[in-house]
Amino acid sequence: MTESAPATVHATSGLADVLLDMAVDAEPDSTNVVLGSTPADEFDTDLGIDAEKPVLTHFYLPDAGRSVEAVFGVDLGTPVGRGRARFLSHPQGPDGLTKRDDLAAVVLLAVPPWEAIRAFDRRGRRLDLRVLDAEPPRESLDYSR
Repeated sequence: MTESAPATVHATSGLADVLLDMAVDAEPDSTNVVLGSTPADEFDTDLGIDAEKPVLTHFYLPDAGRSVEAVFGVDLGTPVGRGRARFLSHPQGPDGLTKRDDLAAVVLLAVPPWEAIRAFDRRGRRLDLRVLDAEPPRESLDYSR
């Protein structure tokens, strides 16, 4: 039986840079951030991947809604149906997922010297991470309502 190639996770270079900066700033503490994605077909340029493929493009502020979550156990910082990916940092290692990590369908992980991010599935299996030099579509709030 041959082993199939690992699945590929896509993320924008801007997101990867911000996540690494967050890990550096948090050290010696770890970082734990919920990530959001944008379908590839919503980008202004052709990314060369399937139109419906999610591209990790943004994160949700880790402290948003924290007081409500502490009292009621409800996470108000992440919109419903979002957050199927997570970024973690391990300042003291290891370079892999542990039983203490908060898991998601996809987990991006960074360890010192904070030069690269690795991708894993929730079982700790390594995934290919392809960082795309692309800007996600601009979003705006409609205040006219």
